[in-house]
Formats: sequence, structure tokens, C-alpha cells
Amino acid sequence: MENFIIRKVEISDNEALARLIRDTFIEHQAPKEGTVYSDPTTANLYGLFRKEGSVLWVGEVGGIIAGCCGIYPTEGLPAHFAELVKFYLLPIARGKGLGKALMDQSIISAKEMGYQNLYLESLPEFSKAVNMYKKMGFELLERPLGNSGHSSCTLWMVRSLDDSPEALNE
Repeated sequence: MENFIIRKVEISDNEALARLIRDTFIEHQAPKEGTVYSDPTTANLYGLFRKEGSVLWVGEVGGIIAGCCGIYPTEGLPAHFAELVKFYLLPIARGKGLGKALMDQSIISAKEMGYQNLYLESLPEFSKAVNMYKKMGFELLERPLGNSGHSSCTLWMVRSLDDSPEALNE
């Protein structure tokens, strides 16, 4: 994708990010209850990502917020684990490199913060994202880790942040 920028979340992004996330759920007919769609923190992502050990990256194209992805120290995860969270893209931004750039930046951030593994939760409705996670080295788990509160998620994945080329799967 031409001329996108990636930056940290700003307070003025809250409304656009909440709309992007909720519109993605509607587009894919994904469950609204027990997911980030109905999570009250979705309306204030800037505030949520003030927590130590977290970061939310925002992708802009032509001054329009076109995607996001971040790292969050979800309660109840094993030691040295963080959750890859809030990976969403506008339809016009998909398949053009912005998603991979946002995920790469999030992985770099997780390593810099000292995490050794990344965990994520998803839904079958987001099959294209799940395929991307697999390409990025995430492997399916049989059950959830931590206490995200997103009880409707039925896919759980984990990835080591080992620096070996095999682990990066690129």
C-alpha cells in the first residue's frame, strides 16, 4: 500500500477506532456479545493502552485511520506472555501490506518490552486474519489462556518471539 504511516494511538483516535472495530464485526457477521464489540474498553482505546507493557499501533492512509494492532498484558496470561490485540483493517487497506506492517511493529514492540510469547484470540468469521496469523508463526491452541473476558472467541493461538528464522516464519 502506498504512503501509509504507523504511529501510536492518540486520544483523538478513539471514535474512529471503535467504529472500525465494530464495523468489522458487522461486516463479517461475527458475534457481538462476549467479544471486543461489546467490550466497554473499545470506546476508549487510548485510555486502555496507557497500561504499562502495552502499545496500540494505528495505521493511516491519506490521513484516514485504516487499521490498528497492538500488544496488551492480559490478566491471567503465563509469565512473559502478552496478547496480540485489536488487529483490524478497513476493507480498502486489506491485502496491501498495512496489516503485516502493523503486526510486525507489534511483534517488535513485544520483544522490546521483554515478552517471550504472544497469544491471541479470534473467531472463525475472521478466517483471512487467522490465515495471516498462521503465516506469521502463530499456532492453534486447544483452549484459551488468560482472562480477556471475550468468551465468544473460539480460536486461540500462540507464537514464540524467539529470534530464530524458523520462529519468525518469514
